[in-house]
Amino acid sequence: MAQPVLIVGSIALDTVETRFGRAAEVLGGAATYASIAAAFFAPVRVVGVVGQDFPQRYLGLLTSKGIDLEGVRIEPGRTFRWVGRYDHDLNVAHTIDTQLNVFEHFRPEIPDSYRTTPYLFLANIDPTLQVRVLDQVSKPALTASDTMNFWINGKRAQVIEVLRRSDASLLNDAEIRMLTGAENLVTAARQVLDLGPSCVVIKKGEHGAVMCTKTSYFAAPGYPLEVVKDPTGAGDTFAGGLIGYLAHVGEASDANLRKAIVYGSVLASFTVEGFSVQRLERLTHNEIAERYQHFREIASFEA
Repeated sequence: MAQPVLIVGSIALDTVETRFGRAAEVLGGAATYASIAAAFFAPVRVVGVVGQDFPQRYLGLLTSKGIDLEGVRIEPGRTFRWVGRYDHDLNVAHTIDTQLNVFEHFRPEIPDSYRTTPYLFLANIDPTLQVRVLDQVSKPALTASDTMNFWINGKRAQVIEVLRRSDASLLNDAEIRMLTGAENLVTAARQVLDLGPSCVVIKKGEHGAVMCTKTSYFAAPGYPLEVVKDPTGAGDTFAGGLIGYLAHVGEASDANLRKAIVYGSVLASFTVEGFSVQRLERLTHNEIAERYQHFREIASFEA
């Protein structure tokens, strides 16, 4: 039986423009994408904050996926908003406006019923808040954490403290180079492993993902897509699919970690096919299984 996953992070309203169109005031946030992805595999509990203006239909969408929102507070004020644009290079987001609003004073309070959740994903938030979460939970079976260059540059000591207390670290290639100062990704991964995690996953966008442990190395390609409408949330979807699958199987063996990375990549490949969570909203388990099988075929090199 799948074990529950606790996800702590941002819930937002995004306005995004790409060459395929524009979507205004749509559901976004790291915790949103990660929780919807993880919910395909395991029960999900979320801790976050939204304002009084947050659309009820979005809360309904999350609960319709079986996501427990006891830990989501509705505070007086406006919901966190992000406005961004993607030009020709869809790997690069250009931030036009960020309004933290109620998220500015977000201090995660973990409900008593969540504190023994066996799988924990700390989405990209201030590492000081990630440490606050770690101090409130019992030792999870697996803790995965994400971060970004802003925190690595501004709160390096706190980022390292989170890494020390994490089992799996998720970073993109630019972030891990910034954190370690190493140009070579394998060298950089080894240095992060020395900080505490037993597994380092390097996200490479459309080029896939790499996993390093002290005893193994695994590289998964990106899924070939002809149309990418909106890459927002792809990394968070990847992380949610990864930890959701691990919670589903209940063991972070090397073989399961490899499968989890592929499932994360599969979920992320659906996310980018639409704006916001539109594609995830109508995604089916059969579609996931079919794309997973196709992923195995394109990555196979044995007869």
